[in-house]
Amino acid sequence: MKAKLLVGLAMSGLLFGCANTADLEAQVSELSNKVDDLSNQVGSLSAQHSEMNSNINATKSAAMEAQQEAERANARIDNMASGYRKK
Repeated sequence: MKAKLLVGLAMSGLLFGCANTADLEAQVSELSNKVDDLSNQVGSLSAQHSEMNSNINATKSAAMEAQQEAERANARIDNMASGYRKK
């Protein structure tokens, strides 16, 4: 009895699975398109991230150069100020 019940359930499961093949293919196709879109978005975001990192590094370099130039200018001003004496 149990064997017949299991066989019946298996057969109905197979029939149900075969009946929804077109719907399943449509869902898989839709999900595949969504995955492709997300992959494209990830690639785009990765490129933007790399560009921003490059810009940040360039900004850091410019800021460090400006700081060094300001320190040199301050040193020159300090040297000029120490050269003057009151009479």
